[in-house]
Amino acid sequence: MHSSASPAVQNRGTSHPSGQDGGHEFDNALHRIHAEQRLNHAGSVADYIPELGLANPDDFGLAIVTVKGRLHAVGDADKPFTIQSISKALALCLAVQEAGSGKVASRVGFEPSGDAFNAIEFDPHSHKPFNPMVNAGAIAVSGLLCEQLGHTAFDRLMTCFATAAGRSLSLDERVYRSEKATGHRNRAIAHLLLNHGLLKVDPEEALDVYFRQCSIAVTAVDLAAMGASLANMGQNPLTGAEVFDPAAVRLTLSVMFTCGMYDYAGNWACDVGVPAKSGVGGGILGVINRQLGISSYSPRLDARGNSVRGVNSFAALAEEFGLHAFDCTNLGSAVAGAYLA
Repeated sequence: MHSSASPAVQNRGTSHPSGQDGGHEFDNALHRIHAEQRLNHAGSVADYIPELGLANPDDFGLAIVTVKGRLHAVGDADKPFTIQSISKALALCLAVQEAGSGKVASRVGFEPSGDAFNAIEFDPHSHKPFNPMVNAGAIAVSGLLCEQLGHTAFDRLMTCFATAAGRSLSLDERVYRSEKATGHRNRAIAHLLLNHGLLKVDPEEALDVYFRQCSIAVTAVDLAAMGASLANMGQNPLTGAEVFDPAAVRLTLSVMFTCGMYDYAGNWACDVGVPAKSGVGGGILGVINRQLGISSYSPRLDARGNSVRGVNSFAALAEEFGLHAFDCTNLGSAVAGAYLA
């Protein structure tokens, strides 16, 4: 277990002592919640992609990065895993930046679907995928990036993700090959997109970018830094690098809030109340606008594909610090505001 002095961020900028300006509150909460949730063995590791089934079900890490560049982490926060569907949020942000919100909206909607993330289901009125956080919408976004950026699309995504994380990232080749070999349902989705005129490139080109972006290896610390970059209106607070335009961040956070947690998104908005995106690799990324990036990693998933320990940890942090967007007690501002000043 570690706190703000983690070696994982020594090359990302200046870390800060966790005990100053109230930062010990975050450390104490993370350690306590981590200890409580370690005892929770509910859920199971995803195995529909064979390589994901090899994850250690007992891995568990939590991390927070503030917009002032302070890191707090506990447990397996430096353990690599694949980003999976969390990549959809960052890819959306990049697509809005590269193509504009109007062009993105011409390919995908922004409505919660209520369906499973891999549903082969389009909006019956618009004939578009419901939103960019389900597979159909994410593949449409990957196709749009291919259309805008050509053969450099994945390299641009990788650079974007790395800049948001504050360090170089790599592709997990084994997971990528496993996803590509077994992604027949996603191929069906891609061809349906092509049929509706929502994919303007070869389906295999869009799918290859999609499979690759989901197979980027990250840690919980990386995800917290990415969340902090979004919270900081597109600037990485650990390095000072500009990652996204503020307008792209605003749209992305809005879609994360309403659609980011699969078909649990409505309950998440009520119970936790922060923009977030989960992935079947076991990660969850959350954003407290202008304040924090929060992340969790635990590969035991519930029936909807969300990390069991992660969901519970986020709920506990939101309750303790008043992080819900509509929390009338506003404890988050009282605690985090003093810390971030």
